[in-house]
Amino acid sequence: MKNYQRLKGLIAATFTPMFDNGEINLSVIDKYADLMASSGMTGVFVCGTTGESHSLTTIERKNILEQWVKAANGRFRVIAHVGSNSQFEAMELARHAAEVGADAIGAMAPCFFKPATVKDLVDFFAPIAKSAEELPFYYYNMPSMTGVCLPVATFLQEGKKVMPNLVGTKFTHNNLMEMGECLALNNGEFEVLHGYDEILISGLAFGAVAGVGSTYNYLPEVYLGILKAMEEKDLQKARELQMKSIDIVKVIIKYGGGVRGGKAIMNLIGIECGPCRLPISPVSEDEYCALKNDLKEIGFL
Repeated sequence: MKNYQRLKGLIAATFTPMFDNGEINLSVIDKYADLMASSGMTGVFVCGTTGESHSLTTIERKNILEQWVKAANGRFRVIAHVGSNSQFEAMELARHAAEVGADAIGAMAPCFFKPATVKDLVDFFAPIAKSAEELPFYYYNMPSMTGVCLPVATFLQEGKKVMPNLVGTKFTHNNLMEMGECLALNNGEFEVLHGYDEILISGLAFGAVAGVGSTYNYLPEVYLGILKAMEEKDLQKARELQMKSIDIVKVIIKYGGGVRGGKAIMNLIGIECGPCRLPISPVSEDEYCALKNDLKEIGFL
């Protein structure tokens, strides 16, 4: 792998900007990238769950990634999610990520026909990782969305035998026992990117040093504060900040979760991400008014 460095800090899971008709709006990404750079992000995770990857076409995913790489201009790292239900599509996206200058790739498990064993999952991912063998590869573990709940530590051990560029996992699961097992594996050989924003403090306590999250896009100071407080062993401060994170997560759940509610917040702060693509319904004007009031009540706006 070329110039591989372990990730540390916050990686924002980016939203995909869209026009009202559902078409991709690439023009917003330059302004979006400036916000990510100025807010202290280590990197961005493009076209993952937050980016509505499974609702996008292959060419759209390529175009979005290319624009993010250009807009980042070396100011932060760009990780491309290349996961797909089609192994061949994922291989194509991985090759493209390497060609256009992405810094790493990640992939979630297929979620229609699902791997039944760790070996099945390794066999599915091996050609994908091979397609961008010069880039670090992260297994995106998110059983709540994929329905795949295979032991991640076993996958890392077995996967490393055939995927030299497998460096870790984006761990979006609340099984902290399993997360701790992954962090301790082979004396900390693998990176574990914490994936649940509302319990970041827990992952950091276990030893994680990097996280990927959607609320990092619009609440960076809270999460940077949590990182700083934990480094300084100020647990009380970290707890207070984590509760602020929980307050905003409760609001976005009220408005349809991290993608629908989060996109609405991005629109409110001036990054015009537009609506989600169907089947996620658009946010109504009444909902926007209610959302503004809820955010004011928790001191966000």
